[in-house]
Amino acid sequence: MASSCNGAFRNGSSSAQRPLKPLTASNLKSTSFKSRVHSSHAPPPPFRRSYPSNFSATADGVPGRVRVAVRLRPRNAEELAADADFADCVELQPELKRLKLRKNNWDADTYEFDDVLTEFASQKRVYEVVAKPVVESVLDGYNGTVMAYGQTGTGKTFTLGHLGDDDTASRGIMARAMEDVLADISPETDSVSVSYLQLYMEAVQDLLVPANDNISIVEDPKTGDVSLPGATVVQIRDQQSIVELLRLGEANRIAANTKLNTESSRSHAILMVHVKRSFAGREDALSSEIDNASHLVKPSKLIVRKSKLVLVDLAGSERVHKSGSEGHMLEEAKSINLSLSALGKCINALAENSPHVPIRDSKLTRLLKDSFGGTARTSLIVTIGPSPRHRGETSSTILFGQRAMKVENMLKIKEEFDYKSLSRKLEIQVDKLIAENERQQKAFDNEVERINQEAQNRITEVERNFAEALEKERLKCQMEYMESVKELEEKLVANQRRHDCDGFINGNCNGEELGSVSEEVSELRKLLQNEIQLRKAAEDELNKLKSQFEQFMQPGAGGDTEIVRLHRILEDEAYKKKSLEEEVAILQSQLLQLTFEAGQAKESLERSGSANGFNGVDPRMSQVRHLQFKETVNGQKAPIAPLYEHVGLQKILSLLESEDANVRIHAVKVVANLAAEEANQEKIVESGGLTSLLMLLRSFEDETIRRVAAGAIANLAMNEANQELIMVQGGISLLSMTAADAEDPQTLRMVAGAIANLCGNDKLQMKLRSEGGIRALLGMERCGHPDVLSQVARGIANFAKCESRASTQGLKSGRSLLIEDGALPWIVQNANNEAAPIRRHIELALCHLAQQEVNAKEMISGGALWELVRISRDCSREDIRTLARRTLNSSSTFRSEMRRLRIEC
Repeated sequence: MASSCNGAFRNGSSSAQRPLKPLTASNLKSTSFKSRVHSSHAPPPPFRRSYPSNFSATADGVPGRVRVAVRLRPRNAEELAADADFADCVELQPELKRLKLRKNNWDADTYEFDDVLTEFASQKRVYEVVAKPVVESVLDGYNGTVMAYGQTGTGKTFTLGHLGDDDTASRGIMARAMEDVLADISPETDSVSVSYLQLYMEAVQDLLVPANDNISIVEDPKTGDVSLPGATVVQIRDQQSIVELLRLGEANRIAANTKLNTESSRSHAILMVHVKRSFAGREDALSSEIDNASHLVKPSKLIVRKSKLVLVDLAGSERVHKSGSEGHMLEEAKSINLSLSALGKCINALAENSPHVPIRDSKLTRLLKDSFGGTARTSLIVTIGPSPRHRGETSSTILFGQRAMKVENMLKIKEEFDYKSLSRKLEIQVDKLIAENERQQKAFDNEVERINQEAQNRITEVERNFAEALEKERLKCQMEYMESVKELEEKLVANQRRHDCDGFINGNCNGEELGSVSEEVSELRKLLQNEIQLRKAAEDELNKLKSQFEQFMQPGAGGDTEIVRLHRILEDEAYKKKSLEEEVAILQSQLLQLTFEAGQAKESLERSGSANGFNGVDPRMSQVRHLQFKETVNGQKAPIAPLYEHVGLQKILSLLESEDANVRIHAVKVVANLAAEEANQEKIVESGGLTSLLMLLRSFEDETIRRVAAGAIANLAMNEANQELIMVQGGISLLSMTAADAEDPQTLRMVAGAIANLCGNDKLQMKLRSEGGIRALLGMERCGHPDVLSQVARGIANFAKCESRASTQGLKSGRSLLIEDGALPWIVQNANNEAAPIRRHIELALCHLAQQEVNAKEMISGGALWELVRISRDCSREDIRTLARRTLNSSSTFRSEMRRLRIEC
């Protein structure tokens, strides 16, 4: 097996590529990075030129082509031992930028590259020669690509992706490139984001989130840009974060042990760096082709410039008979060689100016499409080994690099625009826009006129109706006034007549009335005398009773002794009564326990048979009692069904009303456990168990009783028939009050679970909301406990689902009751909660709310649109992602807002 030498390169050799003819080329000069840093504050030119300074032209006058450098790996320990008697098959001439490949001892082929790096070249020099010019171009606004190509085990991953944990001088191109990018940008105005991917078996996988293992490749039909919408994008602020990101990606990258390399990469690694820079500048435009000295100056504005840097660590090609790959590793080797072969075909087609470039033959060539087109800057570093045993693989690698040097990035020869044709096209477009604007303006004016006419007609009609109503009201008031005057006149005449009649009667009957009054006065005097006598007799009786009481209270009367004796008797009776009550409670609890144990013993005897006779009863009874005691101590759930069958449900429910707290707690726990089984729920409800549980919530303040009773109600609420009974008996009001008073997280969890079950019933929506169920559910989020928040989120999701179903069936109109009760801010705030159950329920609730078109505007203003877009892209569950995507596409309001914000779903 091969081993690495000096800890620098991974050993191995590559398989041969398609033979190509040697091609000479000269070096490309690069500018210093420090010189760029000092001038970074000056605003760069607003328009992209065809070539930056460091890529403008090479010594042979070929502008914009792919720059190729070759790097030689030193011999490892195995090669030093096996090839000690043979000279290296490669001879480097770095000062001439040449490489000689020996065919035999007397014949050799010579090749020229842009740079030739010996086995002693440092990682820093490799970066400055190969990648630094590309990084500088990316910072100037161009797209750039750096690729490492070679047979397996020649040091591609070391050159590109080494992190240099032990020795900072051994850092690879990825770490150094990100260091220069972060040093040049401004954190306030610029941003850097990174995606780290691998192409394994023709599947694009995310190295940062391994679960994302099938990312699609999307090409813009207009610009031809390649994007990966499903890839994880991480914002980078400092060097430490990019090092951790690269370390995570390298750990997730697939590698295997072959005969040629102990750590052979089985996938192509791709690091995509997106740079966005903002600066204030001026846009200059040439006024004409004749007078190019004059120009128009527009006011300064903010210019945003985007660019992309792609760093590719290609998997090494290998020959199967040398690598010894078998089974799945053989399939991996085939996939690697096929993708590299497709890349070679594209290089050949581009080098030969073929009208057809087979870009779509492999996902690798589709991903690297931007690297060989437009104004992209591309550098290729070819790594080779010195061993004469792998002369064929080395030759193929060198010829690949030579052919790549012929590829020019400036493929669009038609970039020399025909400005007259362009001007005519623009004039035609302007004319079309003017005509369309006139049509729209005319339609707008007609619509405004129509609306004004309708408004005038409505105003006229309203004024006419108002005048008619006013006239009717005036006539009505006038009639009522005349009738009132007539009635008052009639009453006045009647009063005058009655007054005359009363005066006549009073004159005739005055003497008779005086006689009757004197008789009444004499009778009243007699009654007053009788009352005075009765009062005097009562006072005498009272004084007599007082004197008797004083005599009784004297010490000699013996009254105190009798009272003390009676008090003592009463105290003894009260103490005995209290003791008896305590004994009764203890006996009830023991009766419950012994009944359960007897049932267990009976079942045990039935199972074991009657062969052992009476002597086997006591040991089994002891064993059952010991087991029950052990389960009680350990807090485990005891089997409830035998207890329910032998004791009887009515006896258990009667203990809920016991005055002893321990008995009540034990009984309510038994009922809660029985309610957990669907087979017992109907019998519990028929026996009045639901009513008893609601009474416990209403009348007891003990936290344990309330918690267990709420849990039992939550179990019963899983049945749709029981849900309506809970609502009829005022259960939602009691649960709401309990939610407002309780502070214990477990009690709140039980209450929230009960309300969440009720939220899933379509028939109870309005009543649930009117009795405060939704507000109680939202109020429990004050607890902050994850279990409570999970139940709250589940209830909101159930309620939103029922609303969505009712709206789809045409049974409901108007905006959501959840939004009316103020639930939307909490939903948006917790849509990306760290706890998976909470996040899943909230994501479902958002999707169901969004399915109702009437909620769309409020959801957009509340920030829910961004969460829906995130769910459609990043949700871990495929069904929720699909639901969110379908909801966004089906809503016209959401589509309009997404077009305005330029969001793609």
